[in-house]
Formats: sequence, structure tokens, C-alpha cells
Amino acid sequence: MAGLVGQMLMGLTDTLMVGQLGTLPLAAAAFAGSLIHLPFVAAIGLVSAVAVMTSHAYGGHDRAAAGEALRHGVGLAALAGAASALFLLVLRDRSLWLGQPADVVTEARAYIGWVGWSLGPALVTLVVKQFSEALNRPWPPTLILLGGVLLNVLLNWLWIFGRGGFPALGLEGAGLATLAARVATLLGLAWFVARDRGLAEWLPRRWLQALNGQVARRQLELGWPVGMQHLLEVGAFVLGAFMMGWLSAEALAAHQIAITCAATTFIFALGFGMAVSIRVGHAWGARDHARWRRTGWIGLGFAIVLMSGFGLLFLLANRPIARAFVPEVEVATLAARLLVVAGLFQVFDGLQVVALSALRGLGDVRRPAWLVALAYWVVALPLAAVLGFAAGWGAVGVWVGLATGLATAAATLIARFRAMGSNIDI
Repeated sequence: MAGLVGQMLMGLTDTLMVGQLGTLPLAAAAFAGSLIHLPFVAAIGLVSAVAVMTSHAYGGHDRAAAGEALRHGVGLAALAGAASALFLLVLRDRSLWLGQPADVVTEARAYIGWVGWSLGPALVTLVVKQFSEALNRPWPPTLILLGGVLLNVLLNWLWIFGRGGFPALGLEGAGLATLAARVATLLGLAWFVARDRGLAEWLPRRWLQALNGQVARRQLELGWPVGMQHLLEVGAFVLGAFMMGWLSAEALAAHQIAITCAATTFIFALGFGMAVSIRVGHAWGARDHARWRRTGWIGLGFAIVLMSGFGLLFLLANRPIARAFVPEVEVATLAARLLVVAGLFQVFDGLQVVALSALRGLGDVRRPAWLVALAYWVVALPLAAVLGFAAGWGAVGVWVGLATGLATAAATLIARFRAMGSNIDI
């Protein structure tokens, strides 16, 4: 959790610091973030197979298989990062087609470019982090990632506001700071892995050799359905952000505040879910079916406790949280209302990601992808459009629709995990 929260804090600090510049830069950050998240989360799902394959190898004491999972994962992450950056550069120059305010699109242009090129280092960092965590070495990568967050805050202060003799670059400075911090984090993590004795016997014996077709196919078989799951979920929220832009720049800015807060708390559940996935994978690799069932249900129970706390925070402190991001009263008031909705769906958000992670640890990725598609594209988005526009609820209606999709995903994925446990009895 701490490691993933560290990565998420880069986006949180960007939003907090950019919000001080006014509504237009904040709305531009929301629009840019929506575009960037589409290829990024799909690529994260694609490389998530590294954690599953390494945990299975660890459970089965297969050091060679763990090393090959890392080697192939690094190559896949580098390719996915380059493809994501090129996709964003093409989409950036055609983003007026998406119906967003022209001044918002212009303001976001440079930021999209810098952050787009940071996705490759971020994805390779994630692969190495998953590998280390699956081998029970979570803390050094976590501390390195938190160091990257602190560097990002410092560079934001220097480049957004023009401190220390640097020119004030505004939103572009935030993008440049993200790129520099992610490159530095990757270099630090590579240095740790190369020198850590506990990981030495699990590393690839030779990095520069032909790829193993069987390993590459297995990574893609596990990874692409997860990438589709992420793309379907985040794609729904991205379309929700576009709906906000159709309403107004103020609605888009308020959405950015609320979605940043909700995404930050979601990362806690996602981090715990990744731990559940690894532990379930260890038990699956060791063929201990009673242990993986127990691990999954305990994880779901913990998600309820954890996310209930965050939900209460949003319900009780939505106004001061919103005012901390932006001085404009209209934007802060709308953001506070959206945070109330976020508080109500926190438990569903935690349950769906932990259930999805537990299924991933079992290697069950195809059926959950269809369940996610049902929840977000058949239930959430149509309901968001009806409530937001036809019913006249505006931004709050869009969020209620998206929250309903999260609840649907949680119910169906938990039912799937329960069915998996019932079908395997040894």
C-alpha cells in the first residue's frame, strides 16, 4: 500500500499545487489526466502478470521462472511505455474533437507531452516493484518510491512557481517534474535490485538473450485481460470526465479534485489487493487451496474496514478537503458535493479491487474482464448520462451513475471468487 500510495502522491501533489494557479490550470490537469490514464492503466494491467508469475514461482521454489518473469516484464513495460507515449502525442493534437473547452485543451498540451514520456520509466518501475514484493522484499522499493514523491514535490515548487531562479512554468512545470522524478525513481530501484543479496538468486542469469516464446505468451495471456479490465473501468471514468467538460470548466475542475481524492484512497485498497493477489498466488503455486480461500475472504473483510474509514472522512470533512485544493468558492462547493458521493461508494470500490486481485492471483482473468465490462459500460455509463443530463442532476448525477457501476462490479466479482472456491475442492 505504501509503495502504490507513494506513486499516487505524485498526482495528488500535482493537483494540490496546480490548484493554486486557478480553475483553468486545474481543469486542464483534469483533462490531461483523463487522457493519460487510458493507456497507462491498460499498460499496468498488461505488466501485472509479473506479480502473478513471480508469486507462483516463489510458491513453487522455481528461481529460473521468477527471473524470466522479470526479464520479459521489463521488456514488455518498455514497449508499452513507448507505445503509450506515442499514442498520447497523436491524441493530444486531436483532442479538440472530444468537445472540451479550447482554452483547457491548449493549457494541457505541454503537460500531456512530458507526462506521456514518463510512462515508460513508471511502468518499468512497477514491474521491478512487483517482482521484489512477490519475493517478500516490499520495503526498499517503497522507500525509494516515497523518495521520488519528495523529489516531485521539490521540483514542482521550483518549476511550477518559478522558485530558485527557475522560470515559472505553471502546469508544464508539473509535467516536467513528474518525468524527472519517475526517471530518478527507476534509477534508484535498479540500483537496489542489482545490489540486494536476497534477490540475487532470483534474478535472470542472462538479460540479453532471445525471449522465451512460452513465457511471453503466458505473460500476455494473463496480462491482456487485466489490461482490458483496467481500460474498461478507467475508460468509464474518463468518459465521465468528458461529461464534466461538456457541463462546464468548473465542473471539470471540481471533478479533478474529487477524483484525485477518491483515486488516492482507492490506491490503498489496490495496494492491499496486490498483497492479496501475491499471497493467493503463493498458495495457488503451493497447491494449498484452503489457504488461498482464507486469504481472499480475509482480504475482502479488511477492504470493508479500511474503506469505511475513508468513506466517513469524505462524508464528514468534504468541505475542508475541497477548499484545500482551490480558492474558487463555486468549484470547491461542487467538489464537496462530489466527495459526499465518493464517501458513499468507498466500500464498493475497495471490495471490487480486492476481489479482482484475488481472482488474478488464481490466474482467473478472462471472466472478470466481462464482469467489469458489464458493470461499467452496461450499467454505470448509461445511468450516468441519464442522471447527469436527462434528469438534470448535473455533475452529481454523473458520479452517482459511476458509483452504481462500482457496486455492480463488487457484487459480481465477489460472486465469482466464491464460485471459484466452491469449484475447487482438494
